[in-house]
Amino acid sequence: MTDVADRKRRAIDAIDDHAADIVEFAESVEAEPELGFKETETTKKVVAELEGMGLDVEENIAVTGAKARLNADTTAETNGNDEFVVAVLGELDALVNPAHPKANPETGACHACGHHAQLANLVGAAYGLTAAGVVDNLAGAIDFVAVPAEEYLDLGYRRQLVESGDVEFLGGKQELIRRGHFEDVDCAMMIHAGSDTPERVVTSDFSSNGFVGKFVTYEGKESHAGAAPEEGVNALNAAMLGMNAVHANRETFADDDHVRVHPIVTNGGDGVNVVPSDVQMESYVRASTIDAVNDANEKTNRALESGAMAVGANVEIEDYPGYMPLRTDETMVSAYDANVAEILGDDALTPGKPHLTGSTDMGDVTQILPGIHPYVGGFSGAVHARDFEVVDEEMAYVIPAKLTAMLVIDLLSDPEKQAEIRAAKAEKRSADEYLEVVRGMRETVVGEYKE
Repeated sequence: MTDVADRKRRAIDAIDDHAADIVEFAESVEAEPELGFKETETTKKVVAELEGMGLDVEENIAVTGAKARLNADTTAETNGNDEFVVAVLGELDALVNPAHPKANPETGACHACGHHAQLANLVGAAYGLTAAGVVDNLAGAIDFVAVPAEEYLDLGYRRQLVESGDVEFLGGKQELIRRGHFEDVDCAMMIHAGSDTPERVVTSDFSSNGFVGKFVTYEGKESHAGAAPEEGVNALNAAMLGMNAVHANRETFADDDHVRVHPIVTNGGDGVNVVPSDVQMESYVRASTIDAVNDANEKTNRALESGAMAVGANVEIEDYPGYMPLRTDETMVSAYDANVAEILGDDALTPGKPHLTGSTDMGDVTQILPGIHPYVGGFSGAVHARDFEVVDEEMAYVIPAKLTAMLVIDLLSDPEKQAEIRAAKAEKRSADEYLEVVRGMRETVVGEYKE
């Protein structure tokens, strides 16, 4: 039987042999950005790559998206319940930043999120793991999953999908959990582009915030803003008062909870000479734990409702489950870091365990499975900003694929690591328990104060 080091060498050689293909694929994805649950062309590109490696691919697993399983054990008969399954994930969707130089001129979509690099990691790791001799005689399986709709935006469209019954959740991984795609998976892994990190560095061990997504509608009464403003009820004033009340609550948020509340007004009125009667807002309420999210969200709803009460408007606050806090797995981090040290050296690893106040639906996956979500270098500019770009193609696209393939080989080759991961999984929520929690975040608050 081939030893672990030789398997890794074979995988790395295969990835190096396909390095140009991986870069070309990433650039193709970057050139054609698509928003969540609309990633039809991006899905086709991933499918073509995986099918080209001889894998059978299941398409449109959650409106869009794709999944292929590589059964590592090609000789021995194994009990399906005992098969150790590793999922490698990559996100399909782009975000909206019309100012980005590579943004789609019609939609404003761009890969300032670095998701094209995630897909390069997915496809590159698949090149390595499907190479001859890499996973022969290992009792296990690998799922390569192209996931839709991680960026929590374009929400009007996603809410239409919810209303039509096409999805239940606004996030892709939430929807995949609901549909049972992680039912027999033991652990999951992916990577993410680092922000302002042109160096060859990796942050593998960290935590992140979860959040609730909010849609707020203030209903007032229109009137002529110049001739008879007293006859109207100004919904914009209600919204401004509500936001100021949110600001007044910020001193009640504990520092350790890392609370972030950041509303925007998406419709502030219909005309400058008409008292605004329909004002709409969106917001996230983020925090480091589910309890802290719920506490901050309750305070935020109370504050937003107070604005309507103050001017005699009506308000409807619709809360949707956002994403859950992310927690990395110690066993997976330890093995991953050893591979980083081997490929890039010890200095490439970020010391400590930082907490990141952003959010990802990989957090939802880590509520039910052990997982890892390393941030990798090779990028300049801030993530989501107009100046975000790849400056080191090998670090952004190729080296992460090697690290992912090496980690998969470590896990499939080591029964002790598998036992540790399964023990960690047993301490987490079941999928049903997770779904109960996130469904409990779906709530509508109505305040009626208009005469």
